[in-house]
Amino acid sequence: MEAEGSSKPMIATQSQMVEAKVPLAYRDQCAHLLIPLNKCRQSEFYLPWKCEDERHTYEKCEYELVMERMLQMQKLKQANKQAQGNAIPLVPKTANA
Repeated sequence: MEAEGSSKPMIATQSQMVEAKVPLAYRDQCAHLLIPLNKCRQSEFYLPWKCEDERHTYEKCEYELVMERMLQMQKLKQANKQAQGNAIPLVPKTANA
């Protein structure tokens, strides 16, 4: 299963995410990294220095997803700008309105 518009595949299944009680907002392509991170956090009583490796890999995955979405948005804006540049303007530029 792969999310539309993303190069990263969806690794964690819906049933795995439900079993691990992953909130809906966090069910993305990095959920397979969030599940062991949350287990580590619970077993280590949420001490921030205990699960650094898991947190780092999860945050890197999320960062890559954000950067990918930003690149897609930039490409869409450029394509939209080019499409508007080829269109005939409704009001001529010489009008003093």
